Amino acid sequence: MEGSSHAQRIHVGGVLGETFSIYGRHAAALLGSAFLIFVVVGIVTALLSGPSRNEASWGELLLFLLAVIIRVGATALYTGFVVKLVEDARDGRRDVSIGRLFSSAATAIVPLVAMSILWGIGVGIGLFLFIIPGLLLLTIWAVTAPAIVVEGAGVLESFGRSRELVRGNGWRVFWTIVAVWLLSAVITFLLGLIGDAISGVGYGVAVTIAGFVTAPILALAASVMFFDLGGGRAVRAPAAVAPTTPPPAPAA
Repeated sequence: MEGSSHAQRIHVGGVLGETFSIYGRHAAALLGSAFLIFVVVGIVTALLSGPSRNEASWGELLLFLLAVIIRVGATALYTGFVVKLVEDARDGRRDVSIGRLFSSAATAIVPLVAMSILWGIGVGIGLFLFIIPGLLLLTIWAVTAPAIVVEGAGVLESFGRSRELVRGNGWRVFWTIVAVWLLSAVITFLLGLIGDAISGVGYGVAVTIAGFVTAPILALAASVMFFDLGGGRAVRAPAAVAPTTPPPAPAA
């Protein structure tokens, strides 16, 4: 997964350390916004999925795929909100609220959703057919959402920008993603065990809670990686301005 040498280097431990540091300082805004997004998404996707059956029709399969796309879109949208929080945290700002999170990425909602659909289709096909290409795409497209929000990249441009930033750090980004997903899976598993010990309904509630508790971890890690890899407006050098020719000296 390594490409050519890249100026920026990231470290799995450093990304995780900053991720949980920011999480701890801004837990209220992160959890509140995650609750608003993912509880609604959970209800919608549950309605679309419907009751499980032994044999699913094509219509039910399409509804299931739509539910997956909605969840992927919500994740990308949430990452777009969170990347502004990380940017503010790095600048030393502390006045972060749920309203500020939502308003900071409001103008990027449409490209974020469009990008997430393409991202989900590409990674999904790669994982379903060959596994390795899916993992590769998961890695090189790890910071597409931050590129859209922070740098104003277009939908298609964000994929190229993410690949450019990840180049030379492929394995580091991959293992960071693996570490984050494993942590999220452990949290979900433990909460699920607690809920299941209470009742069947308790299990469903616990898994839902795990969804918005782990959502900030995934979004924060992607945002931290984006900046650690050199993302941001400052990394793009302005176009060179041709020097102006001085006016001729006045004739004597």
